[in-house]
Amino acid sequence: MKTLLDQTLVEAGRLMRRWPREQEVLTSTLVLPVLLLLMYQLVLDKVLTDTSGAAAIYGFVPMIAITGAMYGAMGTGLSLHAERQSGLLRRFWVLPVHRSAGLCGRLLAECGRTLAGTVVIVALGVALGLRFHQGFWAAIGAILVPVLLIPGFATMVITVGVSRMGDKVVQLFAAVTLLGMFFNSGFVPVQNYPGWLQPVVRAQPMSCAIEAMRNFTLGGPIATPILQTLAWSAGLAAVFGALAVRGIRSAAQS
Repeated sequence: MKTLLDQTLVEAGRLMRRWPREQEVLTSTLVLPVLLLLMYQLVLDKVLTDTSGAAAIYGFVPMIAITGAMYGAMGTGLSLHAERQSGLLRRFWVLPVHRSAGLCGRLLAECGRTLAGTVVIVALGVALGLRFHQGFWAAIGAILVPVLLIPGFATMVITVGVSRMGDKVVQLFAAVTLLGMFFNSGFVPVQNYPGWLQPVVRAQPMSCAIEAMRNFTLGGPIATPILQTLAWSAGLAAVFGALAVRGIRSAAQS
């Protein structure tokens, strides 16, 4: 177990040091979310605040933090596909390391990348008017919410990234995530959507995480959205975990 832990930390450290030098990861994790938050706040703040009756920044920051975490995972998915194409995964496979260390290290690095990106978005949100009315520990809880969701989503992206068509499918995921930005509870309140669409918007994973972050800042029920976020993450990890392992093995041996 100690060997697996040590090798997982080594792999996570390798990725965390490399990703800041990769344009697709840096852009999807930091540059795009920062620009989106500024655009939403400058262009839509007054309209959406008047419509919902609450400051729109409390929905924008969670929405952009979650979106940035997902987009960043897709950036690392493209990076993983490049490792497959270059033969790096095959070279790692023949080294005397634990077979699970690569996947565990990548998921741990995803959590670290998500945490760093969320801190930047929340800090920018504070500069734009976001305030944590529930205290310091609630602020910490809000920052950690995207970290709870990303392991399951990243497992799905890894499964796709190691496939032969991984780059094209990951880009398709990016389009779906962009669509999800307009159908969640951070953009406008759920009750503003058509009645038939409200259950879908309320139950989708982005909305669950957004509600958890918003309630940490403004106050409100925490347990239910947190459990829903964990359920989504655990469910995606359970469904795609075995497929990710099989895909990495196939990519490394091909």
